[in-house]
Formats: sequence, structure tokens, C-alpha cells
Amino acid sequence: MPLDPRFQALVEQTARPQNIQSDPMEVLARQRANTSLQDIKRMLETLNIQLESVAYIEDRVIPGPAGDIPIRLYTPHGAGPFPILVFFHGGGWIAGNLETHDPICRSVCHAAGCLVLSVDNRLAPEHKFPAGVQDCYAATCWMATHATQFNADPTRIAVAGDSAGGNFAAAVAQMSRDQGGPALVFQLLLWPPMGFRLTTASWKEYNGYMGMTSQAFTIVRDLYLNSEEEQKHPYAAPLLARNLHGLPPALIITAECDPLRDGGEQYGQRLSEAGVPVTVSRYDGMLHGFMHMKTVVPDRADQALAEVGDALRRVFAHRARRHCSSG
Repeated sequence: MPLDPRFQALVEQTARPQNIQSDPMEVLARQRANTSLQDIKRMLETLNIQLESVAYIEDRVIPGPAGDIPIRLYTPHGAGPFPILVFFHGGGWIAGNLETHDPICRSVCHAAGCLVLSVDNRLAPEHKFPAGVQDCYAATCWMATHATQFNADPTRIAVAGDSAGGNFAAAVAQMSRDQGGPALVFQLLLWPPMGFRLTTASWKEYNGYMGMTSQAFTIVRDLYLNSEEEQKHPYAAPLLARNLHGLPPALIITAECDPLRDGGEQYGQRLSEAGVPVTVSRYDGMLHGFMHMKTVVPDRADQALAEVGDALRRVFAHRARRHCSSG
């Protein structure tokens, strides 16, 4: 299916020569532009985006492997104890924060009826691999230990993330299995980069869409990783993990017109081959990050949110029934 025509102007704009980035510091600056609280509020007001209502939001800091980690907790309406979704933001490992992903965390909290913990992990290049993923894993472990403090259920914890955050979510699922961490019940991976290969069909066909060129991706990769050898590390490139057995069930959402599409779908295939229940849902005609673009494709963004909410509610309800029957 061709690109949804509602995206045409956006693709043409991002493909202009002045938007092709080759300098690492320029890539970093552009990725981090307009990500402050004031910038996000101004954008929401300009686009007339209504934020989803939740019962309670709390910012706090928790101990991490190299200092405090800022987090934000979203509590849904209703009675607990609530299931938990630990969410890792996108931004190419070098950008993003609690504010950039406040709208999606609110929406998922409401759609899934779960407590959402959003993690403001350390960013590259100031903090290269594995700093960011270590923060994400530490936050997941902290939530498992402190869940009851927030009227939440430590036996029903899922991880999720979009783009680079989806990469983190897959890595945290592997780390939790490998290191005896929390028994995660689900992993939600939204248009994730699962490795660093640029030779897939989706890279060849959609290189440059939304400004995501192979050149820019290579720059971001080098800002994130310390060495070429780390491109093969399973916590940096989850697709390359030798063993995917024993991981939690997954929903992987990809966008047809996204260079990262094939990596996410290949990870889904490998999970399936390892006996892990997985659903790979490709959204035809969509671009990377389309779920954030409700003003452009409201029907498809709502469809994806509904799929996410339904999948999480099902797995959380199933886990609750199993817990009751075993208790």
C-alpha cells in the first residue's frame, strides 16, 4: 500500500536538502530541539491536542546505577491494585524526556487501565551504552519492589517503549530474564530499532522518510555506542540475541513506510520461532511514530491505541485470573 496521502506534505518537507543532516552535533541539536516542558505545552495548544484524563500524576526520583533517575507515575481512574506498565521514551537514544511522551503515557494509562511509570533515562552521547538501558532496567526492578506503595500489583508488570524506547523495552525483557529480575508478563514494542543493519528492504525503500536517513541513523548509532563491537551486543541490538526463549509475550507495532519496519518484524519472527507468543501488527501507509500524529491520522492513531489498550487489558486480566486460581 502506498504512503497515506495525509503524510505527503510532511514527507516532502523532511526530504528537503536542508533537512539532510551529516554533522553529529547538528543531529544531536535537532533531535533535542523543542523538547522542553514549555515547548511541548506550546505545541499542544497550537495543535489543539486534548490530553487524556488520568486520576493522578506524580513526579519523583528513584535511585539508579549512577545516581537518581527521574520518573513520572500515572494512576488510572478506578480501584486497584492496578497492573503496571513501565514505559521507555523514544528519541534515538540521544533525546526525549518525560514531557515529550506525556501524551502517549496518559493515553495508554487510560486505554489499558494500568499504572504507567515513565522513565527519564540517561541520554547519549553524554552517557553512552549501556547507561540508558541500565536506568530502564533499574526502574523496572524498583517498580517491582515498590508496587504496593502505589496500589499496584507487582505480579503484573509489562514493559513498553516507542522507537529507541522499544529497543530498551526488548533489552530490559532480556535483562530481566538473564539477571533474575522481575517476571514480566508482556512487552510492547512500538516501531522499534532492533539492530543497526541498514540493508533491509524497508531501509532501501523508505530511507529518508521523516528525515530518517541511513546517514543520520549511523550518526545516532555512533553517538550512542562506544565501539563497533557493541553493535552486536544483545542489549543494544536485541535482534542479535542468541537465545530468545523464556521471554514475555509481545505485541510489536510497525509502520509500513518506516525504515525500521523490517527489524521489528524480524524480531517478531524470531520470538515466534523461540516459542514466545507474539503479535506483529503492521500499519499500512503509516510513518515512523504515527501514533503520536493524531492531528494528521486520527483514525489510525486511535486504532493503534485501541490495539495497545486491548492487548494490555487482556494480558493483565489473564494474569490476574491465573494468580487468583493459584492462590
